[in-house]
Amino acid sequence: MKKLTIGALALTLLASGCADMSATQRGTATGAGIGAGIGGVLGAATGGGGGGRAVGGAAIGGALGAVIGNVWSTRMENQKRAMEQATQGTGVQVTQTQDNRLKLEVPSDISFDSGRSDIRPNFRVVLDKFAATLNENQATTVTIVGHTDNTGSDAINNPLSMERAARTRDYLTTRGVSPGRFHIDGRGSHEPLVANDSDFNRARNRRVEIFVAEPQQR
Repeated sequence: MKKLTIGALALTLLASGCADMSATQRGTATGAGIGAGIGGVLGAATGGGGGGRAVGGAAIGGALGAVIGNVWSTRMENQKRAMEQATQGTGVQVTQTQDNRLKLEVPSDISFDSGRSDIRPNFRVVLDKFAATLNENQATTVTIVGHTDNTGSDAINNPLSMERAARTRDYLTTRGVSPGRFHIDGRGSHEPLVANDSDFNRARNRRVEIFVAEPQQR
């Protein structure tokens, strides 16, 4: 059991130490801490042979976590601020996620009409500014996830949500963002923000979520 506490200890120390770190340092430390926890568990599970195996696993895992974690760099912070200014008053939510990704949550009243994947004019204004920030930080990758309300069947909603993500990606590529930086997904009506029990709530669930990540470099 002592071996299995290595990862928990690493994560506890991480949580207590992160308070005095910058956003960028927290990004690297979070990745390292998660990696250490995984490495410690793997060392214990494969080990026998004393605590050295678990400690070694934690060290390897920590190094791996630092490599694969996302960085919240000055560039990412500047991009967040630029998008907050560009979307002020539009209803678009701009946040930093726990895994150090920039998230844009775009509601239906500026993105897509019900049952459609055509990008509305108000959404183009947001995407134009967004593309400019992406072109300023070429190290980032972009994940776009489309969502629908529960009107209609999965046979309609699943491809519609994917098409919304694809149309968003395609528009950004016309603004100079490399197609190779994108991953798209469609979740249909399966991940609602709120219950689909009113027109207002269904409109909230028809949305696009855009995530930007700057992976930790080796």
